[in-house]
Amino acid sequence: MKRILSLLLVVMFIFSFSACSQKKPAAKTELRVSTTTSVNDSGLLPYLQPIFEADTGFKLEITSAGTGAAIEKGRTGDADILLVHAKSSEEEFISQGFSEKRIPFMHNYFVIVGPADDPAGVKGASNAVEAFGLIAKTEGVKFVSRGDKSGTHTAELKLWAAAAIEPEGEDFYVSTGQGMGTSLNIAAEQQAYILTDKATYLAHAKREELKLLLEESPDLKNTYSLLIISKDKWPETNVAGAEALVSWLTSDKAKKLIADFGVEEYGEGLFFIGE
Repeated sequence: MKRILSLLLVVMFIFSFSACSQKKPAAKTELRVSTTTSVNDSGLLPYLQPIFEADTGFKLEITSAGTGAAIEKGRTGDADILLVHAKSSEEEFISQGFSEKRIPFMHNYFVIVGPADDPAGVKGASNAVEAFGLIAKTEGVKFVSRGDKSGTHTAELKLWAAAAIEPEGEDFYVSTGQGMGTSLNIAAEQQAYILTDKATYLAHAKREELKLLLEESPDLKNTYSLLIISKDKWPETNVAGAEALVSWLTSDKAKKLIADFGVEEYGEGLFFIGE
């Protein structure tokens, strides 16, 4: 009898061990988001983060840099999802198999800011391409570029190309290789023109030293997209968390939060829903 009981206990132990070993691993709760400085420095993502975390149970690990550097984190497997704003770079990323699609969900506008006396007459320009042409041909003015392969830098280069101007190496052109905040500081110090997203400009400490001269021109529209990193490239990608963030950011609740962001402090929304 004792022998039978012993055998039964052994069998039960084996089944118990087998069942435990076949349990699915716990779902990842950490979600690595690689995003642009504009979304983070404007305060939008820090504003949304605790609400998303409370609603879904996922915890965001956010890193921010220029779009080029932000996208690179997706290439190296150091992010689960990207929140960026450079369509051509995003499409290249998808063509390389790192993501299946871009999901545009909001936009804001780049703006041109500069000295209050506006010696190049940017305020009278009908669009950004015309404004860039005026800056390039006005004696004694400076233009500060981020020069860092960010989404803002990419947009700026497209505008120079549309104006048929090659600014690199010209006396008026100052390339910082720095982020938006540092570049705005340099522009303020030199009383130079600069292209920036409006949200970061309004949130910047030295905004009173640079005046907003041109905004909401069609060629200044700035679309933000989400890209989930492909498991085919990086099997450890937290796709469930990334999909939860996409669903949440495109929900009616998040849309209202995004639309309301900045209204109380600046009297206007800083980001708009839709592509």
